[in-house]
Amino acid sequence: MDFNVQAVDLSGILNKNSEDKATQLPDPKTFHLLTVLPQVDEEFEPGGLVKSSQTMQYEEVLTPVLFVIKLGPDAYQDKTRFPSGPSCAVGDFVIVRPNTGTRIKIHGKEFRLIKDDQVEAVVQDPRGIQRAA
Repeated sequence: MDFNVQAVDLSGILNKNSEDKATQLPDPKTFHLLTVLPQVDEEFEPGGLVKSSQTMQYEEVLTPVLFVIKLGPDAYQDKTRFPSGPSCAVGDFVIVRPNTGTRIKIHGKEFRLIKDDQVEAVVQDPRGIQRAA
């Protein structure tokens, strides 16, 4: 699965005024994180073969990589569970188990609400990371 790091384009949602934003993206509560799936490349590399829509959907649904958009107010506040501090921050690409969290779609883009303890790693560049079969 090849990810385009710049492909997490939320400008259509995030560049709206505060009133419009409130109706678009949910605010995570308690210890939840709002994440979005990075956009999957439409072509296999190298060679540029176009992926089928079924292949793209499979890669998106089972991706282990998510992009963190918002943290709930209680995320990473439990010092006994997170003695080293937060596992991630807004703007991080994180590794989670495939199909983790509550899946929702907003205007065709998939978002997930995950628990703070479901983050297994942070990765600077998710390109080339794919789920092992």
